Parts: sequence; C-alpha cells; structure tokens
Amino acid sequence: MRRFFVSVCVLALASFAACRWLLPERFAVNAPIAHLLFQRGIETPAAATVAQRLSVPEGFSIGLFHGGLPNVRVLRPTPANDLLVSVPRTGRVHLLERDADADGRSDGERTLLEGLSRPHGLELHDGWLYVAETNAIGRIRFDADKRETSGAYERIVTGLPEQGNHWTRSVRVGPDGWLYVSIGSSCNVCEEQDPRRAAMLRFRPDGSGEEILATGLRNSVGFDWRPASGELFATDNGRDLLGDDFPPCELNRITPGGFYGWPYANGNNVPDPDFGAGHETRIATALPPVHAFRAHNAPLGIVFLRSGVAGDAYRDAALVALHGSWNRTRKDGYKVVSLHWRETGEIEERDFVVGFERDGELIGRPVDVAEVADDAIYISDDYAGAIYRVTRGPAHATGEAPAAAATAAPRVDPLAALSPGERAELADSGRSLWERHRCAGCHETAMAAPGVVVVPLRDLAARHSIESLAALLATPTPPMPVFALEAPERRALAVYLFETVR
Repeated sequence: MRRFFVSVCVLALASFAACRWLLPERFAVNAPIAHLLFQRGIETPAAATVAQRLSVPEGFSIGLFHGGLPNVRVLRPTPANDLLVSVPRTGRVHLLERDADADGRSDGERTLLEGLSRPHGLELHDGWLYVAETNAIGRIRFDADKRETSGAYERIVTGLPEQGNHWTRSVRVGPDGWLYVSIGSSCNVCEEQDPRRAAMLRFRPDGSGEEILATGLRNSVGFDWRPASGELFATDNGRDLLGDDFPPCELNRITPGGFYGWPYANGNNVPDPDFGAGHETRIATALPPVHAFRAHNAPLGIVFLRSGVAGDAYRDAALVALHGSWNRTRKDGYKVVSLHWRETGEIEERDFVVGFERDGELIGRPVDVAEVADDAIYISDDYAGAIYRVTRGPAHATGEAPAAAATAAPRVDPLAALSPGERAELADSGRSLWERHRCAGCHETAMAAPGVVVVPLRDLAARHSIESLAALLATPTPPMPVFALEAPERRALAVYLFETVR
C-alpha cells in the first residue's frame, strides 16, 4: 500500500510538471505555498517597512495600527469606534481598542470569543454580534461601550455546507433587516450537488426563513450596499487554470433570483471550456459583471464609503481589497483599489494602497476594508497578521498627535440653496420623523436608556451634503438600524439634522 501511494504521488507530480511545461500559464503557481495551503504567513513588518513600502494617494497617510494576529481576516467597527476582527485559524474573535491616545496604534487587544469553527464574517445589529463560522451562523449579545459580550453564544443557523474549497462565510445585515450570507463553491469548477454552494443566502435575524437569493457566484467573499442607490454589490473570484489573463474576477450587482454564470460561463458570459457546452440556454440567462477586475486578482472585502472620512473625491466610492494572484506566471493584485461610479454608469478603478508586492516579493495580502466614521480607513492583512490605518493628512510618529491644520477650511452651509420657506418646511417634517423613530435615544445622552451607547452627531455640515446624508440614511453604517423612509423623508430628516447639529 505504501509503495502504491508513493507511486501515485510521483505520477501526480510528474503529470503536473508535464502540464506546467506544456501549458505554463494554466498551471502556474506563483504565491507563498505555505500561505495558500496552511494560512501561514510572515511576521508583521516593522512600522518603518510599512512606511517605506506602502503608498497611498496624495493627501493620505498609512501606518501600522496593530500587528501579531496571523490569518486576521474580517474587520467590523463598533459604535465605540473599536474594531472587531476575526482570526479563523485560532477560532477567535478579537476586539482592538480605538486609538484614544492619538499615537496611530490600537490602545489594546482582547479576545471576545474563542473555540469557534473558523470564524470569518462579522456583523453588529440590534445589540447582537453575529459571527459566520464555516458551518454555522452564531450570535451573542455585545455591549460596545463596555467592550463585553453577555449571555450564551447561540448558533442560530447550522448545517451550512463546509466540505471542499472556499471555507469562508461572510454575513451582513441588509437594509431590509435580514441576514445575508455568502457561501463559496466547493471546487475550482464543477456542478454543485448542494444548491447553497456558490450562492448568496438570506435569513431572518433569528436564523429562520432560509432563502437562496442568488446563484452562480463562485466565491463572493465581500458584499455591501451602495448608499446612493441601495443596490447590493458583491465581489467574486474567477476560476483558475485558464491562463494568466482569463477569466477576470468580478463585481456583480446582486438581484433576487439572479444567476451569475458559474460554472458554465466566465466573465462577460464566455462559455467555460470544461462546463459550457450544452448549457447555452442557461448561459444566456446569466447576469454579466458590472465591473471586471484583472484575472486572478482575488477581490475580497468591499466597503462603500459613507462617512466622508476620505473626502469629497471618494463620496459614494467603494474600496476593494485585492488579495492577489497565485495562478499566474507573474504576481498581480496585492493592493487596495477604489471604485468610482460615473454618470454613464461605468465604474472606474483606481489604485488606493499599493506596495504589498514589489518585483515578486510580498510583505502583505489585503483581505478586508472598514471605515470608521470621523476616524480612518482600516485594512486587514492575513499574510502579515496586520491591520493598517489610512488617514487624511500627513503621517505622525508613534506617540505624537497629528498636527492641527494651520487654517481651518471655511464652513459651507449645506442648506444655502434652499429658500427660507422650503428650509423651514423640510426641517419641521424631519423633526417629526426624528421624534417618531425615537432617534434621540441613540444620539442624545439625556434621552438614552441605561446601557445604550450614545453616538453623538457632530460636524455633519463639514462632512456631508443633503444628498450624501440622505443616501447614508438609506443604507446606514451598522449598527445604525435601517428605517423604511421614502426619499423625500430622508431628505427632510437630513435638513432637520443640519438645522440642529452644528
């Protein structure tokens, strides 16, 4: 038996070597093998290395926020501006304290949960912390102010398919209050037996009411709702072993009942060479991607910027973490890009953070991106076990607070275009909505119930226009709840906020 096993291994290696010689692009493996197979990476780079290697657009700076968490994956901000992070390899969820002393680094780390089955996706909603394990969705009560969980951890969804490839599960709460869960395929390319593979599912907040929302999504790790339109967009990783430059990875607009091509088609509905034949009718119904990333770039986390922390040039833009290629003769990806929606509907891709890969040498692989309002943008790196922090303005040395601007920018009145009568009418309607939905209970200390973490509203006019604030109310940053407001109501509430919050 041992001799037979050795013979099979030798034959497999010889076959693979022959394929690489005859078809070098298709069978290229150019990435850290230990990281691909075992999630083993490198030591977190020194702050000086990060400053030297990583580049951001003019007007921004980047620094190391926290290190020493190998295989760190998903980031989720809390109402207290801390960060929750998942570490699947250790089965833990950690909390990184916000940078209260302004030295550019996290003020502390603690373990919130442990003993989980490869926890990945994280979400906060209605006082619950939701965790997407590889075979289940669990939740536990979480107090952001105390930085503590309470009660028992309960798995509200069990039996998710867990065999094969693409073990990560992502979870978010949508504008409708339902849980959205993505489950990747079990293989590179195949016809799945379980319809929940290569799909996006939806559940009620208590885990009931399972629905298959969309199919044909090979591995959609990241998804988010665009504030300006309320549309759901998801990244998707294209299949491997078809060469350096095909197929592209994808950004898809997710619609209920949508089919997105895999395994029968790739990219813009190009029939798959292995599974396309005989499925022409099915391919014709597939929804093509709205944007194509370069082949094998492996887009993972995506976040639409809502708070204005990145400035006007990035309003309604999305940031996407490109984990980087492995099945290419030359490495590609390994960066964070921004996506910008043009008036024509086209999407422009720009570099945002580069330098993780240089001349084939790696110091990191971006996984997820998170925005903390009035603070910064954070990026996780599962190869270096690091979380980076991107801020506007120049970088500052550890232990030093950022220098204040010499001259404050002139304040613009976002209501200047409204007539006095229209302004008063909208503000009055907005006040009624504020009172009806008891917004003060979350934003005013005097009106908050015991134990509620109050989130004061400050400097809205410095960060928003009426349109951008109304869009934020349509798909707010969790854990802010979603209210069923029509567009005119959101506009009225925005006007009321500008009138009362200075």
